[in-house]
Amino acid sequence: MIKEKTNTTLTFEDFKTEVLNDYRIAVTSRECSLLGRKEVLTGKAKFGIFGDGKEVPQLAMAKAFKNGDFRSGYYRDQTFMMAIGELTPKQFFAGLYGHTDLAFDPMSAGRQMGGHFVTHSLNEDGSWKDLTKQKNSSSDISPTAGQMPRLLGLAQASKIYRNVDGITIKDKFTVNGNEVAWGTIGNASTSEGLFFETINAAGVLQVPMVMSVWDDEYGISVHARHQTTKENISEILKGYQRDEDSKGYEIFRVKGWDYAELVSTYERAGVIAREEHIPVLIHVNELTQPQGHSTSGSHERYKNGERLAWERDFDCIRQMRLWMIAINIASPEELSEIDFQLKKEVLEAKKEAWNSFINPIIEEQNNLLALLEQIAEASINHKDRIRKYISELSTIKAPLKKELLVYARKILRFIEVPNSKMLLSNWITKFLNETQVKFSSNLHSDSDKNVFSVEKVLPEYGDNTKADIDGRMLLRDNFDALFAKYPETLIFGEDVGNIGDVNQGLEGMQEKYGELRVADVGIREATILGQGIGMALRGLRPIAEIQYLDYLLYAIQIMSDDLATLQYRTVGKQKAPLIIRTRGHRLEGIWHSGSPMGMIINAIRGIHVLVPRNMTQAAGFYNTLLECDEPALVIECLNGYRLKEKAPLNFGEFKTPIGVVETMKEGSDITLVSYGSTLRLVQQAATELLDLGIDCEVIDIQSLLPFDVNKDIVKSIAKTNRLLVIDEDVPGGASAYILQQILEEQDAYKYLDSKPQTLAAKAHRPAYGTDGDYFSKPSAEDIFEKVYSMMNEVNPSKFPSLY
Repeated sequence: MIKEKTNTTLTFEDFKTEVLNDYRIAVTSRECSLLGRKEVLTGKAKFGIFGDGKEVPQLAMAKAFKNGDFRSGYYRDQTFMMAIGELTPKQFFAGLYGHTDLAFDPMSAGRQMGGHFVTHSLNEDGSWKDLTKQKNSSSDISPTAGQMPRLLGLAQASKIYRNVDGITIKDKFTVNGNEVAWGTIGNASTSEGLFFETINAAGVLQVPMVMSVWDDEYGISVHARHQTTKENISEILKGYQRDEDSKGYEIFRVKGWDYAELVSTYERAGVIAREEHIPVLIHVNELTQPQGHSTSGSHERYKNGERLAWERDFDCIRQMRLWMIAINIASPEELSEIDFQLKKEVLEAKKEAWNSFINPIIEEQNNLLALLEQIAEASINHKDRIRKYISELSTIKAPLKKELLVYARKILRFIEVPNSKMLLSNWITKFLNETQVKFSSNLHSDSDKNVFSVEKVLPEYGDNTKADIDGRMLLRDNFDALFAKYPETLIFGEDVGNIGDVNQGLEGMQEKYGELRVADVGIREATILGQGIGMALRGLRPIAEIQYLDYLLYAIQIMSDDLATLQYRTVGKQKAPLIIRTRGHRLEGIWHSGSPMGMIINAIRGIHVLVPRNMTQAAGFYNTLLECDEPALVIECLNGYRLKEKAPLNFGEFKTPIGVVETMKEGSDITLVSYGSTLRLVQQAATELLDLGIDCEVIDIQSLLPFDVNKDIVKSIAKTNRLLVIDEDVPGGASAYILQQILEEQDAYKYLDSKPQTLAAKAHRPAYGTDGDYFSKPSAEDIFEKVYSMMNEVNPSKFPSLY
């Protein structure tokens, strides 16, 4: 483990000790990679992707990495994690086996494949640790370059902490904004748009970020000539190099096998980023990949003999060894003895990790076998069949948990003795309950700051005689109250700052709170999301604005793979309570009128999706969320900014409850369920239907994720016995989800006298013309006639067909 230096005086003996310690870490990591591959090929582990060939530059990076710093990295950084003291060989193998206990696999308790690393930012109760006193790694994800947007936010947090006054929560997160965000990526993944988007944004923002590109010339089997112009990422990025006249990057290029030059380069890079808040790119080239890309294949299939020979000669550990011998750090014999000892230690760690993983399962297997023997003995008609299953289960030497359940559940089908059935049923239930949570917990926060911890607070109006105001002004005044109340809150997005967003919901806020807290950014939705994730990981309360709902598609991968899974994949050890603000729903034109709610709610489970019908409800959601520690998407109604609403007296304080529906109109004949902009049309149709004697109950969903936690919709259906869901998503989009929740989760089918129906938009997007919305999405007339036809089926004499 590399420790913080307390003095700058280094004797040759100190230097020798430090270099030998680095060598030990590198060799330990390499042995883990070599043994890890064998564990996959022998079937003990499912898949392996390792850091062999990248050990020495990661040692250099670890030396420059300080307490409070953050890594956002690549799935080959195992040596770095070992060097900062956050990964042991035993933990490495526990992760490879998928051990479901954080005490053994602190990276993800078996939820992510090996090579995906994290440090714990949270205490057991979900509160923040002091991140300035530890070295930090944000949780890795597999999608290549997906770690880049988050890296931008991690770096920007330092800039905010250094330059924004009045943030009272900063003590656990920063020391004067001195923290550096360190990114790592493979050379092939620099072809991804997320890489270039992040590099550009960091150069514009001038944030303390050090970006390392591990370059071994390949992307799996594809050579760099097919990946990168000029086969050289630093060459094509040299236009970003800062000079006397313009800001930009400091760019270094260094060979991945040159230990001394790597240490010097990373030390310089760290100082530049930390002190000057300048982004740095380090292109680490001439690296190797001794075992190929992963356990999925062999690199001998696509590398010729000359390349393979070069990789053997320029293996970074071999070159480090030769350098150590050349400058008398150690003799070949001393290094060979170190190698031999470390091989033994890693092998022992592997054995301990395997035993810790498999022995509890074997113990449970033996308990189950004893129970099954008892059941077989008591069986009347299926003794032979049960004993066959027992025999098969007993021959499995390294059982999986699922195999125990497979056999137990198969045998349960053939038990005719009630007591035996009860015994096995109880075993299955207990085992399932104990095991399922190890795979399915922590999708959302379990802390006392989750969204259900906030009590509803109504807007107060009192004797307020002020005229009704535009919805955008109501939002503006509420944001003003929130920025004053929470100094750690900031908002950023396209056109957010100078003009106060495209609908003036932030009018005057930049002038009042400054360009860092209310900020304009470029047209780059993915890294807007990434900024928010990274800053939220470091204790700030960012609001990332995506200008229109259909632009969310640019960022959906980041939302889905990173933000939505963060608490789950870290088993509750990291959180990023980011608020995503956007606007959408009804408007003319293909591009600004999308309402792809089905896609969104199915892609981002783990993020709350809130669909307020007006700006009072939206403001209440923001007020609620800033008291919580969970991420959420708030979709404001695009056509509601100029509609008049009554101005509350308690801006920043009234709170819309999350997961709670609101009954807008009570009725007895049919339940109409909708949300957002369409709700106004539903209310209009309900008023017109009442003139014909049809009394509709109108319910505003308000929150798609979570959905109607009090199950109020089924209570309405129990009264009306009919259901129509109205949605402006495509057929089978959000309406299908809403129906599934109502019919399956709330068991509303028991109360229905008519077929439950949906009324959705057409399968295409709306045309541009003013009529486009009317002919593409449900209109008040469509809703009226749909309800009327349902009532015609019930009582055709009272409600004769309209057509």
